[in-house]
Amino acid sequence: MRRASFTSSILSRTLSTVHDGGTVNLHPRLLRVALFSSSRTDNSNSRLRWFSPLLNSFSESSGQAVSLGLVGVVASVATAASVYAKEPPPAEIIPKDVVLYQYEACPFCNKVKAFLDYYDIPYKVVEVNPISKKEIKWSDYKKVPILMVDGQQLVDSSAIIDQLSEKILPGKSIISVADEDEETKWRRWVDNHLVHVLSPNIYRNTSEALESFDYITSNGNFSFTEKITVKYAGAAAMYFVSKNLKKKYNITDERAALYEATETWVDALNGRNFLGGSKPNLADLAVFGVLRPIRYLRSGRDMVEHTRIGEWYSRMEKVVGESSRIKA
Repeated sequence: MRRASFTSSILSRTLSTVHDGGTVNLHPRLLRVALFSSSRTDNSNSRLRWFSPLLNSFSESSGQAVSLGLVGVVASVATAASVYAKEPPPAEIIPKDVVLYQYEACPFCNKVKAFLDYYDIPYKVVEVNPISKKEIKWSDYKKVPILMVDGQQLVDSSAIIDQLSEKILPGKSIISVADEDEETKWRRWVDNHLVHVLSPNIYRNTSEALESFDYITSNGNFSFTEKITVKYAGAAAMYFVSKNLKKKYNITDERAALYEATETWVDALNGRNFLGGSKPNLADLAVFGVLRPIRYLRSGRDMVEHTRIGEWYSRMEKVVGESSRIKA
C-alpha cells in the first residue's frame, strides 16, 4: 500500500517540462534522468583491415606488376583513410582541460561526446547524480550537458558544439538562419524533430521502459534505495509521460515515427557516405550522437532492422572510433 502511494505521489508530481535543444526533462528531481534514453554503447568497433583484401589481388607475375600493385594499395589505403579517419585539430589549438558533466544516457550529452571523440579532444567525465545533482551545485545552470573548457563554462549541446567549432576549426563560420546551409538545416532538424520521437519509443511499454532504466541505474551515482526508486518509479512515470509526449508531438505510431525520421535522414544523404560527403560534418555527428544511446535498446535494434540507417551508422561508429575520454 505504501509502495502504491509512493509511486502515485511521484506520478502526480510529473509537472511542466524544460528543454535543452528540444529534449524534455521531468520536473521532479528524482525523475529528471528519465527522458534520457539508455543503452550500453558498444565501443568494441571492429577495425578495418585495410591490407589483406588488397594484398590478395597482387599478381605473382612480373616485378612491374607488383610495383603497380603496391601503388594501387597505397592509393586505395589513402582513399579509405580519407573516409574513415578522425580529424584531430593542430595540437596548439586543442583545449588543455575539458570536463563534461553528463548523464551517461543523455542524447544531448552523447552529441557533445561524438564531437569530442571525432576531433580527438581529450576530456574527463563527471557523472551527475540525477537525484541530488550535487556534482553541478556550483553552477547556476542545472541541466546537462555542461562542458568546462579551460575554465570556461559552456552549456546547451548545440551551443557547445558551435563554440568549440569556433575554437578548433579555423575558417568554419556559424551560418545564420537566413543563410542556412544543408549542415545547419539538418542540425536544427535533430534538435527540433528527431529527439522528439526518441522518448515515445524508448518508453513505449513497461518492459522497454525498464530496459532503459536498468542501464541508467547501473551507471549513475545511486545508492541501493535510489536504484530501486529510480528504476521502478521512474520507468512507470516515463511510460505515462511518453504517452503525453506522443500527444504533444502528434505521434500516433511510435515506431513508424522513428522509422520515418531515420529514412528521412538516409534520403538526405542522397547516396553519400556522410552528409558531409567523404567525411562527417556537424550534422552527421549530431544525428549519430543522439541515436547512440538507443542503438542497442530494443527500439534501436528495431530501427536498424527496419530502416536503411544501419550502413551509415556503422560508418559513423568506425570514423568516430574509440572515445577520447580520459579515464579516471
